[in-house]
Amino acid sequence: MKASIPVLVTALVLVTAPAAAETGPRFSAPGRGGTCVDAPLTITFPEPVTLGSAGAVEIRRADGTLADRIEAATARTDKKNIGQAISDTGLPHDFSYESIMVDGSTATIHPHHRFDYGRRYTVTVEAGVFAGQDAASWSFTTRKHPPRDLRHLTVSASGAGDFCTVQGAVDAVPTGNTRPVTIDVKRGVYTEMVYVREDRPHVTVKGAGAGRTVIQYPNNDLRNGDKALVNGGPADVCPRRVLETSDLHNCWRQTFGVDAADFRLADLTVHNTTPDGGSQAEAFRGNNDRIALERVNLFSNQDTLRLQGKGFVTDSHIRGDTDFVWGTGTVFIQDSVLESTDRGYISQSRSDATRPGYVFVRTRLTRAAGVPDASVVLGRTAVWRFTHSQAVFIDTKMDAHVAPVGWQIDPNDCAQAGSASFWEYGSTDLDGRPIDTSQRLACSRQLTAEEAGRWSDPAFVLGGWDPEAWR
Repeated sequence: MKASIPVLVTALVLVTAPAAAETGPRFSAPGRGGTCVDAPLTITFPEPVTLGSAGAVEIRRADGTLADRIEAATARTDKKNIGQAISDTGLPHDFSYESIMVDGSTATIHPHHRFDYGRRYTVTVEAGVFAGQDAASWSFTTRKHPPRDLRHLTVSASGAGDFCTVQGAVDAVPTGNTRPVTIDVKRGVYTEMVYVREDRPHVTVKGAGAGRTVIQYPNNDLRNGDKALVNGGPADVCPRRVLETSDLHNCWRQTFGVDAADFRLADLTVHNTTPDGGSQAEAFRGNNDRIALERVNLFSNQDTLRLQGKGFVTDSHIRGDTDFVWGTGTVFIQDSVLESTDRGYISQSRSDATRPGYVFVRTRLTRAAGVPDASVVLGRTAVWRFTHSQAVFIDTKMDAHVAPVGWQIDPNDCAQAGSASFWEYGSTDLDGRPIDTSQRLACSRQLTAEEAGRWSDPAFVLGGWDPEAWR
């Protein structure tokens, strides 16, 4: 005999259910005046369950028409458009994602589309969607109206805000937006990919604190990047490409991606939960001018932070191992912690002759337990390809995991690195004692105090943009 469907179904919805025994399903209705139109549907079972390989979840409108259908067999590699993403060719781009995620006794259903306002829906879970479980159904009604003030939106996983997901709020920003929009994300864990399209500028996404608001997702190169799209079509080509070949498909593999200008992210954590060794997997990718990150945690392993255009990072914690701060952008990072989780490379600048690269001021270079001494370099680059790479570390405190050579180039021939800029000034250990830089790569150099003062000014590095005044 198959087990009965769950003791508790929490769909972030206003639910009505068929008559049930005293021990039958219980349904909750968080939120005011109905559920969010972007709500994931959560089912809690009395014991751990596994995703089956047959059947589907169907969501129907009150008139019986089909609103969505999610197949169990393809739920782990499903596809949907996120953020109205459009490729460089003008075609809509669909992301690979998990439409049904199971964590112990909790299953979360992520529909392909948001719901309509002021509608009643019925959800049917067919037998086989969850191994050993019978079919079940329940109904809910969405809230009647969209938010009236589109300049200030709130997100709450409990349903107490305008939206239940960060992407839901981003999608509410008008295309061609010209006014500042603030999205306040309440305390909670949001398991989702987020994408901000180029024509939604002037957006601030602000959490309740880096330890209180967490956006997480296991996106990576195997799911949505070059390895996944090696035979990708025109719908998969990256918009706003800087490097024509290198940037062909690698813009889709991050947890939080931004192609819009004048964007700010503050007071939250973005965690790409791809396991270590699971391929390139950015936590945050920004690809436009005036992108600022303030008081954020960015956690991943490989390629954690990628910035192109002009970027600014302050009072933040960035964690990773391989090239975990990288890109073609002009980027100023200050008063932040860069934590190495394994042997590897902190930065990889791909700047060219037209703009500065990555500048780090008053940062702390730390390491996770077990990371050996002399196993990490400040930066690396292929000088045969990126001839004008620049990485500058000023007044940096660093642990002994930083190798005495400091930098790595390919080929290992300073005669071929005449246009690269690997600069350093005032480096100390974590206790503030000056470190010995005599073994640094021969084609790196120590700045003068005057030079260090000039390069410590974000407005100078960022071509006149003063992000601190902008704040």
